[in-house]
Amino acid sequence: MRGTVGELGEFGLIRELTSRITTAPAVRLGPGDDAAVVAAPDRRVVATTDILLEGRHFRRDWSTAYDVGRKGAAQNLADIAAMGAVPTAVLLGLVVPADLAATWPVELMDGIRDECGVAGAGVAGGDVVRGELITVSITALGDLRNREPVTRTGARPGDVVAVTGWLGWSAAGNAVLSRGFRSPRAFVEAHRRPEPPYPAGPLAAELGATAMTDVSDGLLADLGHIAQASKVRINIRSGDLDVPAQMSDIGSAVGVDPLQWVLTGGEDHALVATFPADTKLPARWRRIGEVRHPSALPRVTVDDAAWDTAGGWDHFGDAGSPVTVDGA
Repeated sequence: MRGTVGELGEFGLIRELTSRITTAPAVRLGPGDDAAVVAAPDRRVVATTDILLEGRHFRRDWSTAYDVGRKGAAQNLADIAAMGAVPTAVLLGLVVPADLAATWPVELMDGIRDECGVAGAGVAGGDVVRGELITVSITALGDLRNREPVTRTGARPGDVVAVTGWLGWSAAGNAVLSRGFRSPRAFVEAHRRPEPPYPAGPLAAELGATAMTDVSDGLLADLGHIAQASKVRINIRSGDLDVPAQMSDIGSAVGVDPLQWVLTGGEDHALVATFPADTKLPARWRRIGEVRHPSALPRVTVDDAAWDTAGGWDHFGDAGSPVTVDGA
């Protein structure tokens, strides 16, 4: 496709985007009317939304439009899975400059569509607007299938803490990219296109998970949300965390303890949950700690001590700076 978004025009762009969409069972009526119709067999809808801003959440010299689409959809669909729900549909809000190559939003839609395909969801519709900076807003919907949602408030002393998915890979990939390199490729791709374990969320709900969240801001920061909401302390055992040898090699090359990435790196969208101690967990879930009664220590500790190194993500800190992760 040649030309710019401005040359294509609003309705031409909409036609191109909607032509990329494939159907999904839950989307009963897709783009083309005033609103979409999405099935909700449970009679409750789980909903979440996120915004990706060029220069803050993605860089076009690091990621293709397709990468941004995959990543934007993944971070929203992971939130649905973290509630114990099954993803059903997404809606796209897109702001683009008129001089942007028309191929960019089309490839973005391809990425969104393909990530939805992985999760079993469909694209139900959206809106496009002209603006100076590329902004991608995605809303995801999900169905609980007659289960209660798994919230952040249910963790109880004695529960075990377990995680499934990758931790620290995106942060390691970011470190590689920020130094002008493109390998090791597995870590770079983890930053560009996270791979949330979508089916693990509903499965955790079936197994009796008492609390759950996806790791978007960093393991300690996100466990801090659970600890605060549940009014408990959570202790992580560093020896039970997976630090791949290649991640250690990257850490040595850039002067960073790789455990820092595992504990505080975000955007992997792994799932971390608490379960009753006697729960028989599938092999893909790794036990990494336990829930304890509140104490004078921070809400989240590592090997029974405060983790003093800054980490986590605060959108309103200085230039989106890391925050101290004590769950407060």
